[in-house]
Amino acid sequence: MTAMEEDVKLESANDENGSGAKLDRNISVSEFSCNCCYDILVNPTTLNCGHSFCRHCLALWWVSSKKTECPECRDKWEGFPKVNILLRDVIEKLFPDAIKEKYEDLEQNAEIGRALQAFNKYGNEQNQSSSREGRANQQRGGGGFFSGVLTALTGVAVVLLVYHWSSRESEHDLLVHKPVSKWTPEEVVLWLEQLGPWASHYKDRFLSGRVNGRLLLTLAEEEFSKEPYSIESNSHRKAIIMELERVKTLGVKPPQNLWEYKAVNPGKSLFLLYALKSSPRLSMLYMYLFDYTETFLPFIHTTCPLQEEDEEDIITKFIDLQDPSWPQWREFLVKYVFLPYQLLAEFAWDWLEVHYWTSRFIIVNAMLLSVLELFSFWRLWSTSQLRSVPRLMWGHFWKMSTQGLFVAIFWPVIPQFVCNCLFYWALYFNPIINIDLVVKKIRRLETQAI
Repeated sequence: MTAMEEDVKLESANDENGSGAKLDRNISVSEFSCNCCYDILVNPTTLNCGHSFCRHCLALWWVSSKKTECPECRDKWEGFPKVNILLRDVIEKLFPDAIKEKYEDLEQNAEIGRALQAFNKYGNEQNQSSSREGRANQQRGGGGFFSGVLTALTGVAVVLLVYHWSSRESEHDLLVHKPVSKWTPEEVVLWLEQLGPWASHYKDRFLSGRVNGRLLLTLAEEEFSKEPYSIESNSHRKAIIMELERVKTLGVKPPQNLWEYKAVNPGKSLFLLYALKSSPRLSMLYMYLFDYTETFLPFIHTTCPLQEEDEEDIITKFIDLQDPSWPQWREFLVKYVFLPYQLLAEFAWDWLEVHYWTSRFIIVNAMLLSVLELFSFWRLWSTSQLRSVPRLMWGHFWKMSTQGLFVAIFWPVIPQFVCNCLFYWALYFNPIINIDLVVKKIRRLETQAI
């Protein structure tokens, strides 16, 4: 478009106090011209220095020079220049015909289109980078104390892990691998104590009788009521006899704590540890279908005990496990659907006396996982994506199934050292990681609320 001398007459009237003062002035296109193309400003973009240029002129300048500076005064601009909306609206109202003609010319110029596209792409990258830096600075500024706490907790977990490894017997020395006939009197007492707190009352009696593994295998029920054992409680005798029958059948001590279970079932323990954390509902269904007697029954009797159990039932509930009653199933199913991680926490709570620190790590992790699951459902609810829940559930089921199959295939060739590292990482370090995830979720909600 050639330079035009189109004039616009502005009239402003001020009728204040009845006065009729008027201001008349002619404004030309040249007063709103770009210093690059010397034509009317189209999408005027104002830089930090105050100079304004056509958006496409600035894009052409940036593409040719690759410099983030003003074409006129060479001052560096900060951030990414934006269109001056107020100036654009004024020009379009004053000179609509000239702007329309200019837009038609620009649409026919392919070079300008490519320059604008590259310039806008550069701007989007700059904005994303600034946004990431802002979030990182916010996290560093507000999370310094919390990062220190996480570091301290990680250090404590490492110390506990090293202490546990150094103080615990080798897995091959555990009674679950040693034939009963070779047990010493001290090992017999160890087996007895693990039946429950009540069994500690008979510790000295077994030691005084020098009951070793060979003698233990020959004892009958009536002998436990005589000297030196003198076990008067019928429930206590019943529990000892029933556990002794299991020992005779297996030939070794059955696993009665987490470490013994891991020594006997290394693959299953690692699988359950990760599966219950990632998908508790599917894992409990797996236990019910494929590991009912050994794993599922102790689990449901621990998490959903009968309220009317008397002392004898409590003592023998893990010795002679019966099928759950309807009240137990009802309580279990409600928790299974709505609070699956609470079941894990209740199971760990029952083992506090046996696994003091480990149970606490599991309980804390279960609480954190419950919070993270609540955040996930809240996100689906707030974004109106509840209809996608069946699809997400099917995708989760498929993912867990394929991962389980992969582990089952490659488990025999995975080194035991790697399996132990994964086991202890999931047991002691995942709670620390989940603390950080929960804090990030809370901060995100606070940011959205603001």
